[in-house]
Amino acid sequence: MENEQQSLFAAVDALLEEAAAQDPLPHPDERKRLREAAGLSQDQIAKALSVRRETVTSWETGRTAPRPPKRAAYARLLEGLATLHPVNAVNTPPPAPTVNAVNATPSPAPTVNAQEPPAPPVNGVNAAPSPAPTVNGVNAPRAEGAAPTPPGSGAEPQFREGAGRGTAPQGPTPAQAAPTPAAPTRKPTPTVNGVNAVNAKRHPTPLEGNGPLVVLDGTGHAHAAGGLVLDHPTTTLPALIAWALGPDADLRSPRLHRNGKDGDPLLVLTAAATEALGLPLVLEDRRALRLPDNHPALKQLAKGKWQLTRRGFGPWPRVYRPATPTTGRQCVQLAVLPWGALDPRAWGEDTSELPAPELAELLTTYAARVLTPRGSTAVTGLELMTALRPPTRAARNPQTNTWESAPVAGSLVRPVDPAPPEAPDEHPVVAALYPRAHQRTPDQVLDEEAYDWIRDPELLSDAECTRTHAVGIDVNMAFAAAANRLVVGLGPAVHASRPRFDPKTPGCWLADLSALDLDPRLPSPFTPHGRRPTGPAWYATPTLAYALELGHPVEPAEAWLRPDNGPYLDAWYTRLRDAYVATMADLGVTPALSEPEFLTAMAALPSGNKQVLSAIKSTVKGGIGKLRERPQGAGYRHGEPWPALERPTWRPDIRAAVISTARVNMHRKMLKIATAAGEYPIAVLSDCAVYLSDGPSPLDFLPHTPEGKPLPGGFRLGVSPGMVKHEGTQSLLWAVQMLDEGLNPARHIKGHDAAADGE
Repeated sequence: MENEQQSLFAAVDALLEEAAAQDPLPHPDERKRLREAAGLSQDQIAKALSVRRETVTSWETGRTAPRPPKRAAYARLLEGLATLHPVNAVNTPPPAPTVNAVNATPSPAPTVNAQEPPAPPVNGVNAAPSPAPTVNGVNAPRAEGAAPTPPGSGAEPQFREGAGRGTAPQGPTPAQAAPTPAAPTRKPTPTVNGVNAVNAKRHPTPLEGNGPLVVLDGTGHAHAAGGLVLDHPTTTLPALIAWALGPDADLRSPRLHRNGKDGDPLLVLTAAATEALGLPLVLEDRRALRLPDNHPALKQLAKGKWQLTRRGFGPWPRVYRPATPTTGRQCVQLAVLPWGALDPRAWGEDTSELPAPELAELLTTYAARVLTPRGSTAVTGLELMTALRPPTRAARNPQTNTWESAPVAGSLVRPVDPAPPEAPDEHPVVAALYPRAHQRTPDQVLDEEAYDWIRDPELLSDAECTRTHAVGIDVNMAFAAAANRLVVGLGPAVHASRPRFDPKTPGCWLADLSALDLDPRLPSPFTPHGRRPTGPAWYATPTLAYALELGHPVEPAEAWLRPDNGPYLDAWYTRLRDAYVATMADLGVTPALSEPEFLTAMAALPSGNKQVLSAIKSTVKGGIGKLRERPQGAGYRHGEPWPALERPTWRPDIRAAVISTARVNMHRKMLKIATAAGEYPIAVLSDCAVYLSDGPSPLDFLPHTPEGKPLPGGFRLGVSPGMVKHEGTQSLLWAVQMLDEGLNPARHIKGHDAAADGE
């Protein structure tokens, strides 16, 4: 009997193995495309699947095929990557599943300026945007799951709600024809597969419906991309909000991840539209930047049972109703231009004054390439992280046969406290350790910041003093490039005493790097001011790993480590890289250009039409900065928590790791050029380095190989993130005078204060 049972089990196992071997795999070329689109290396996939890199190469060339159990895991990986990076972007991710048809959001509050956008929680899972078949009274999923928004998952303004539109008025599916406006002032632009034909080339992500946003001109016309003009109500805010959520507007923004949520419609109010809706052109409360709660417009919203997030009605208000089983999600984002919604430091001067059709085109391009704006570019940069890596998904509990909220692997799921060295001075963790007036020393605080260094003028050589020019070069998207493939902590920090340094473990380490002797003509890679460390200090993992690379023995005294880690920012980098490269291509600068052609194309860039480019760069820097948002407002008291701490994306350790990597990358390239060609910078500011040169061009000092190729490991001219462009040129005498006065030439190499202009 026992032998017969074993024989049966063996036969079943053979069937299971055969079934597993039938997991569908895309064509080998598609396997490679998916990996590269996700920014993954063959080594990363090999490590995840416990195979050799050569095995992954064979799978991607078609020489061999994976066998069970690797095949099922590889198929799962490719399926997930195909969802994130489809061949045809018209095939948008499927809607999220519903769980009892209710969004998981906090409990409702009766006031207009509610602290949170509430809704009854149901197993912690969001409702689906459309009905789905039910199983035991629970809506079955169409994909792997929908992502409930966890507490604090949003950036400014603080907002929590479920995903997807429910049975509230909404437009047709992408397979249906785009609706005709109620009374268009122009003929609607033809659509192809739901995409405005005029925008098909400009917008790499096809627009669903009439796009994600409209600009209101105050005459009852709402301008969308492609010259489309729709009529809308002009009398009251409640009527306008209802229109924006209805089929006549048909404003839609598809989710960026299958476990994420669809974007909310965005209504951009020009000055004329602001007045037409009974709103003031100037906010009297310049400190809080919000309408008073007793304003008539807010009373109208309250009467219509609309609510606001706790930031109130300011430049970027969100208006919503709590989700119910019948209505689902109802939320609209507004941008009030006369109140400064578009910061000129991020979007360029006078962008808010553009004609409504031009502004709609510009903002839609940004929305298609990055994300529909949800606030400042910094806020949008942070929101993009969550949109690309949602914290949670819907998963069936096999014991209860119900849908529950489950974490998404590789995401930031919940807020975690920083390690004491990582926390800013105001944080409760620091307030509990030191008195308020205490100035923390390097062995008490992690100080990973960007470079601000100048060389001692006494160290200028005679040969350098004979040169004629000071030339600045700037790294494209330096912080985005630093985020690429960077492993960061996902969970809380764990303290360790006398740990052995592991360059693969993210965290911060207390170590003494003062004994490492470096050339004074280069900034120290271990401090933002570029001077040599004087004793023990806290360092992020990339900084200490670079010390090891330079041959310095690393013996940490203690550390705060994050064993739960992963490349959280990879998808964020890829999205912003593609947006940057596509926008530069619009301006005539492509990766195919040679170095001289690249410099010529950059010099010929039009002074205008750079708004999207400026906004993308601000999204990168602002998003990284928001990871350690400090308390705001006069009412804050030292040592108390502030709202940003409620976000899973409040992570000063991740910010430190990115900045540390960017600074180390700069030093590595400068050291390579110094070693190979004897060229040393005279100043560095963040991602800009200034060199003395015999000519006005970077080609006059950047070293090349005998074959005319850029020096491997050094700075390379080009458009891609991590490569460099010409920042500006001044005379030698100008640069020396700046050094003598203790000023940083890199700050002024363009002829103005780069930092003051937000660069």
